[in-house]
Amino acid sequence: MRIALLGGTGDIGQGLALRWGFDTGHEVLIGSRDPERARTKAAEYETELDSRGVETDLKGFANEMAADRADVVVLSVPAYHLVDTIESVADRLDEETILVTPAVGMKRDEAGLHYNPPSAGSVSALAADAAPAGVPVVGAFHNLPAGGLADLDKEFAWDTLVFGDDEDAKGIVADLAREIEGLRPLDAGGLANAPEVEAITPLLVNIARENDGLHDLGVRFQ
Repeated sequence: MRIALLGGTGDIGQGLALRWGFDTGHEVLIGSRDPERARTKAAEYETELDSRGVETDLKGFANEMAADRADVVVLSVPAYHLVDTIESVADRLDEETILVTPAVGMKRDEAGLHYNPPSAGSVSALAADAAPAGVPVVGAFHNLPAGGLADLDKEFAWDTLVFGDDEDAKGIVADLAREIEGLRPLDAGGLANAPEVEAITPLLVNIARENDGLHDLGVRFQ
């Protein structure tokens, strides 16, 4: 399968790119608004994987070209760039493309981070509203520490909550998550459940900030 990470030069994009490159045989495309930056980061990820004995062929493209070539498009961009990123690649998406969003709206004050949903009710709903008709949207990878994903020496046992209204698309994304060693996908229902899932992320960040030794904090439901 061909996976495009739009905004794949950022933290969560790097983590997912390295883990899919390390644990699976899927083709991973790194997208960016700046294609030269995408190519540079793809080469960096490739070098890291090669140092661990994993031969990969990561490629970097402008977001539009990466989306055009992919079966699954992960919007690994901040929430405030989500809609313009979707709009910039909309003509490259069709009903056979799965759009995945891990973005969370957050705001910071002196007390910490707080969930800050858009008027649509959730960032995932915002993505669904912006996506072309017929393109399935799946929420996943919200509550994962990007630094822990990117550290290939780190072993973990984390859950990621996967939700969406298209059961087939949700199943494909769950399978992609399951192929990352130590990551367990759990079905969280439809897109209407997005606010409950997205709101966990600022909670985890606050807990990690306030407690020593919990820098790369993930969750496991038992």
